[in-house]
Amino acid sequence: MPLSSRIRAMAAPHWLTLFGLILAGWVALYAMALPPGMVAAANLYGVEFWQSLCVVTPDLAGYWGVAAMWAVMVAAMMAPTFLPALATYDDLIHSGAATRAGFGLLLVGYLMIWLGFSAVAAGLQITLYRAGLVSPVGQSLTPWLSGALLIGAGAYQFSAIKEACLTQCREPLTFFMQHWRPGLRNPIELGLRLGALCLGCCWALMLLGFVGGVMNLAFMGLATLIMIFEKLPDLGRHLTKPLGWGLIAAGIAAIANALI
Repeated sequence: MPLSSRIRAMAAPHWLTLFGLILAGWVALYAMALPPGMVAAANLYGVEFWQSLCVVTPDLAGYWGVAAMWAVMVAAMMAPTFLPALATYDDLIHSGAATRAGFGLLLVGYLMIWLGFSAVAAGLQITLYRAGLVSPVGQSLTPWLSGALLIGAGAYQFSAIKEACLTQCREPLTFFMQHWRPGLRNPIELGLRLGALCLGCCWALMLLGFVGGVMNLAFMGLATLIMIFEKLPDLGRHLTKPLGWGLIAAGIAAIANALI
C-alpha cells in the first residue's frame, strides 16, 4: 500500500483508538515517574488519585501495584513494536480477508502474552528488592547484577531462538499465511502466537530495565525504539548483532569498574 494511502487508512477509528491507548499508556508512565514534589503539588490542586497512581515501589505498592505498573509499561512499550503486524492485518481487512473486530482480537491476544510477562517481572522485581539487589524504583544496586544482565542480554542477541523469533516478526504476512484459519477465534490465536514470538525477541532487553531503573522514561523510550527498529526487515538485520556486542562490552565494563 502506498505511504499516502497507509496514512489515510490509519485515520480509521480502530487505528485512532490504538494510538490513543498507546498515548494514554505513556502518559500514565510519566505520571508514575513524577518526582514526589510534583505529586504533592498535584494533590494541592485536588487531584488525589495521582498519589496512588505514583506509588509503584514494592515497599508501598505490594505485588499487585508493581504488577499493574509493569502491565502499563509493557503495553506502552510493546504495542508500538506490534504496528508492522497490525498494518499487515489492516491490509487484509481492506482486501476483505479479515475484519476490524479481528484487528482488536489480534491486539488482545498479543498483549495477553505480555501481561503474563508483567506478572513474572513484578515477582522478580520484588524478589530482587527484598534481596537488596535493586532499589525501590527497580534500579540495580550492584555492578555484578548490572553486568550479568547486560552480558546476558548481549549474548541472547546471537542465539538461535532470538533469530527464529525475529525472522517471523519481520515477516508478518508470511506468518499470517502460514497460520490463517477462518473464524473470530483465529485472530486471538494469531495474537498469542505473535506475542510469544515477540516475547522470545525482547524479554532480555526488557529486563535491562533493572540496570537503568524500571521507571526510567529515557530507558523505556530508547528500548522501545530499539525493539521497533529490530523488527524492521531492512534495518533490523544490521542492528541485532552490533547491539549484542555493545551490550556485552557494557556488561564487561560494569564488572571491570567494580574490580578496580
